[in-house]
Amino acid sequence: MFRSLLCSFVILMSTLTTVQAEQKQTVGNYDIHYMALGSTFITPAIAKTYGIERSNYNGIVNIAVLDTSQEGNPAVAVEIAGVANNLLDARMDLEFKEIREGDAIYYIAQVPYRDDQQINFNLTIKRGNKLNTSLKFKQKFYVE
Repeated sequence: MFRSLLCSFVILMSTLTTVQAEQKQTVGNYDIHYMALGSTFITPAIAKTYGIERSNYNGIVNIAVLDTSQEGNPAVAVEIAGVANNLLDARMDLEFKEIREGDAIYYIAQVPYRDDQQINFNLTIKRGNKLNTSLKFKQKFYVE
């Protein structure tokens, strides 16, 4: 089911000009894939399955970490903490939920926003003593 969520994200983002496509940061033997988009881009069924509030004012941050040193680049479990700030510097702590489906491991957090608002994300991603990195990115959100 979550793979269908990810597929929906990728297909949707390839057709939308207002949503920034999935991005990747490589740190050592790890590829960190991340994206943020409005929650209304997912179906009500998927939102219900994963406890996501669909709203014109609610975004989703999706993180997946792959180990490129292993055959098949498997997903790995990590610890993620982070904050989101808007341009007025209103700080929002992000609460990531781990989702596992088969071999896939994803982390999702929700973030509120207003129309035409840029959100700055500052995340810390750790995996034991093998990975300890910061991930910073920006996403502009729009209300439908």
